[in-house]
Amino acid sequence: MRNVSRSHVEEFVLVGFPTSRPFQALLFVFFFAVYLLTLLENVLIVSTIWFTPSLHRPMYFFLGHLSFLELWYINVTVPRLLGVFLTEDSRVSFVGCMTQLYFFIALACTECVLLAVMAYDRYLAICEPLRYPTLMPPRLATRLAAASWGSGFFSSMMKLLFISRLSYCGPNIINHFFCDISPLLNLTCSDKEQAELVDFLLALVMILLPLVGVVFSYAAIIVAILRIPTAQGRQKAFSTCTSHLTVVVIYYSSTLFTYARPRAMYTFNYNKIISVLYTVIVPFLNPAVYCLRNKEVKDAFRKTMVGRCHHPSDGPD
Repeated sequence: MRNVSRSHVEEFVLVGFPTSRPFQALLFVFFFAVYLLTLLENVLIVSTIWFTPSLHRPMYFFLGHLSFLELWYINVTVPRLLGVFLTEDSRVSFVGCMTQLYFFIALACTECVLLAVMAYDRYLAICEPLRYPTLMPPRLATRLAAASWGSGFFSSMMKLLFISRLSYCGPNIINHFFCDISPLLNLTCSDKEQAELVDFLLALVMILLPLVGVVFSYAAIIVAILRIPTAQGRQKAFSTCTSHLTVVVIYYSSTLFTYARPRAMYTFNYNKIISVLYTVIVPFLNPAVYCLRNKEVKDAFRKTMVGRCHHPSDGPD
């Protein structure tokens, strides 16, 4: 039987969004502006949390990790998206494609787990407020964050071991704006059933298991909130969760549609539109959602900016 473990394709061509040149220029300006704003938002959040001692708590520790992840995430995918608008023929080498795919999968899986960890943190803060410092000490928060990153990168490595061993004999046209799993599997000329099965099972594990944790955490949170006697108390308790819940709904719904579904749907061009949602729009919205609804972060950011502006001439308050 012929050995098909090696690839004959040295580079891939990314199709992107084939439209008229004026519309592509408009899309480029839009996505470039979103990209710059996303960078600025997440850098400000990470730096604000880092330089504000009052925010050195598990809730903001996890938020800092999420913002750092978003910074890495958009730098893996968005530059490639911008590239397909600048040239008619956006090419990427086989090694470059696999490298991008590895980091993309790793960061996507890490975010799924990290969002579940943040939901568990909110569950402890609301349902066990008196025991919260004991149940969520800084050491445990560090371990949970490390486990999120470790599981994401391990899952990505397992997927890539199967995908990179497939043979790609041509054509080399990827109907996407970056190297994603399903477009690559559609191009292979070897048996892809095993790779598809591993991809599907790991997608279910890395998406559905954290999602189950999120659902159980918020079910317990809702029960605890309903037991609060005053409406003001209930509103205050739930306001600490609405930002995270909003991000969870947007992110998990888009990733579930893209990855945890039958392979018969792999060829739909809706993939690219949904991919824009969780690779561009969600990283852009996350900082705005968290900061606009979080008074502590807004106050800390304001004090940090005011303090830096007046530092040369003003003394400490």
